[in-house]
Amino acid sequence: MSITIKEIEHLAKLARLNLSDEEKERLTGEMSGILDFAHKLNELDVSDISPTMHVGADSNVFREDVARESYPTSEILRNAAEADEGCFLVPKTVE
Repeated sequence: MSITIKEIEHLAKLARLNLSDEEKERLTGEMSGILDFAHKLNELDVSDISPTMHVGADSNVFREDVARESYPTSEILRNAAEADEGCFLVPKTVE
Protein backbone atom coordinates (compact mmCIF):
# COMPACT_ATOMS: atom_id res chain seq x y z
CA MET A 1 0.00 0.00 0.00
CA SER A 2 1.43 3.34 -0.93
CA ILE A 3 0.70 6.79 0.41
CA THR A 4 0.64 9.86 -1.80
CA ILE A 5 2.29 13.23 -1.32
CA LYS A 6 -1.22 14.72 -1.14
CA GLU A 7 -1.98 12.46 1.84
CA ILE A 8 1.32 13.45 3.48
CA GLU A 9 0.40 17.11 2.98
CA HIS A 10 -3.01 16.48 4.55
CA LEU A 11 -1.43 14.75 7.57
CA ALA A 12 1.12 17.56 7.90
CA LYS A 13 -1.68 20.13 7.86
CA LEU A 14 -3.56 18.25 10.59
CA ALA A 15 -0.38 18.06 12.67
CA ARG A 16 0.42 21.70 11.86
CA LEU A 17 3.79 20.79 10.36
CA ASN A 18 5.55 22.74 7.65
CA LEU A 19 7.36 20.19 5.51
CA SER A 20 9.82 20.82 2.71
CA ASP A 21 9.40 19.01 -0.62
CA GLU A 22 12.32 16.74 0.33
CA GLU A 23 10.68 15.85 3.65
CA LYS A 24 7.39 15.09 1.89
CA GLU A 25 9.18 12.76 -0.55
CA ARG A 26 11.06 11.01 2.27
CA LEU A 27 7.94 10.64 4.41
CA THR A 28 5.98 9.27 1.46
CA GLY A 29 8.46 6.40 1.21
CA GLU A 30 8.73 5.85 4.95
CA MET A 31 4.97 5.90 5.54
CA SER A 32 4.39 3.55 2.61
CA GLY A 33 6.90 1.14 4.17
CA ILE A 34 5.15 1.31 7.51
CA LEU A 35 1.75 0.67 5.92
CA ASP A 36 3.18 -2.25 3.91
CA PHE A 37 4.52 -3.78 7.12
CA ALA A 38 1.16 -3.32 8.86
CA HIS A 39 -0.52 -4.99 5.87
CA LYS A 40 1.84 -7.98 6.26
CA LEU A 41 0.84 -8.26 9.91
CA ASN A 42 -2.79 -8.61 8.82
CA GLU A 43 -1.80 -11.73 6.87
CA LEU A 44 -0.63 -13.57 10.01
CA ASP A 45 -2.71 -16.49 11.25
CA VAL A 46 -3.68 -15.57 14.79
CA SER A 47 -6.67 -17.89 15.08
CA ASP A 48 -5.02 -19.84 17.93
CA ILE A 49 -4.13 -16.73 19.95
CA SER A 50 -6.53 -15.39 22.52
CA PRO A 51 -7.53 -11.77 21.83
CA THR A 52 -6.64 -10.90 25.42
CA MET A 53 -3.09 -12.31 25.17
CA HIS A 54 -0.28 -9.98 26.23
CA VAL A 55 3.43 -10.22 25.50
CA GLY A 56 4.46 -9.48 29.07
CA ALA A 57 3.28 -11.02 32.30
CA ASP A 58 2.50 -7.64 33.82
CA SER A 59 -0.85 -7.06 35.40
CA ASN A 60 -2.47 -3.93 36.73
CA VAL A 61 -0.57 -2.65 39.72
CA PHE A 62 -2.56 -0.49 42.06
CA ARG A 63 -1.42 1.59 44.98
CA GLU A 64 -3.38 2.77 47.94
CA ASP A 65 -5.09 6.10 47.26
CA VAL A 66 -3.84 8.24 50.11
CA ALA A 67 -4.81 11.88 50.50
CA ARG A 68 -1.97 14.16 51.52
CA GLU A 69 -1.24 17.85 51.68
CA SER A 70 -0.55 19.52 48.36
CA TYR A 71 1.91 22.26 47.50
CA PRO A 72 0.65 25.83 47.82
CA THR A 73 -0.77 27.21 44.56
CA SER A 74 1.66 30.14 44.68
CA GLU A 75 4.62 27.74 44.75
CA ILE A 76 3.25 25.65 41.88
CA LEU A 77 2.62 28.73 39.72
CA ARG A 78 5.99 30.28 40.56
CA ASN A 79 7.61 28.76 37.45
CA ALA A 80 4.66 29.41 35.14
CA ALA A 81 5.34 31.71 32.21
CA GLU A 82 1.87 33.20 32.73
CA ALA A 83 -0.82 32.67 35.34
CA ASP A 84 -4.19 34.22 36.13
CA GLU A 85 -6.47 33.65 39.11
CA GLY A 86 -4.51 30.63 40.26
CA CYS A 87 -4.45 28.95 36.83
CA PHE A 88 -1.76 28.38 34.23
CA LEU A 89 -2.21 30.43 31.06
CA VAL A 90 -1.06 28.58 27.95
CA PRO A 91 -1.10 29.44 24.25
CA LYS A 92 -4.19 28.42 22.30
CA THR A 93 -3.47 25.22 20.38
CA VAL A 94 -6.85 24.38 18.86
CA GLU A 95 -8.80 26.64 16.56
